Amino acid sequence: MRLAGKVALVSGAARGMGAEEAKMFALEGARVVLGDVLDDTGEQIAAEIRNRGGNATYVHLDVRRDSEWGEAVKVAEKEFGKLNILVNNAGIAGYSRGDADSLEDFDRFHEINSRGTYLGIRAAIPAMRRAGGGSIVNISSISGLIGQQHIHAGYNASKGAVRIMTKSIALQYAADSIRVNSVHPGPIQTDMTKEVWSDPERRRRTEQVTPLGRYGQPSDVASAVLFLASDEAAFITGAELVVDGGFTAQ
Repeated sequence: MRLAGKVALVSGAARGMGAEEAKMFALEGARVVLGDVLDDTGEQIAAEIRNRGGNATYVHLDVRRDSEWGEAVKVAEKEFGKLNILVNNAGIAGYSRGDADSLEDFDRFHEINSRGTYLGIRAAIPAMRRAGGGSIVNISSISGLIGQQHIHAGYNASKGAVRIMTKSIALQYAADSIRVNSVHPGPIQTDMTKEVWSDPERRRRTEQVTPLGRYGQPSDVASAVLFLASDEAAFITGAELVVDGGFTAQ
């Protein structure tokens, strides 16, 4: 098993990519703490993992709140003895409405996507030091790499912040054997992107401009995250792994 003996904390784990990451980690031997604000759904995912023979627990985690991050890390150490892996998966997306784009939306993207990621890193680092090292995987987006006409600029900016924050933290904590990398999904079929993929014409256009000709699935991203979290990526830090069906290669 690729994560045998590891303890992982995954934010935004109640659905979509986060739920798939938590399930895949458990299948690979990790003990997993799932964090989210969708408590009923999160508890169900944790129960599903346990029913399949995995080891998982759920905590309420609003990534905007430093105290809740601290509590999630405490749960990992109290119940499972340590923390080896953090996946900063929680986030929100938004499409541009032209002149209707608001400062409130801009601030919310940064509060959850970039500040929430930083708070997770800040909470996890001391525990990872106590564990002798670890792996942090930050979920950014292709929106952190390229500009996009129909995406709210605040979303692009927040995901770009995650990208460069990853590199900075990777350099700062390499001496502690803590690796930090970012994953950049392209068009992935999740609840968060349903506004696009559920519309036949918008879906067709997206698939048409994606070289592999389809939407990605949460498992496509989870597999990339699993690799970076595992010891197979022991010499990889400060890197970007793009999972976009070739979208940004054009």
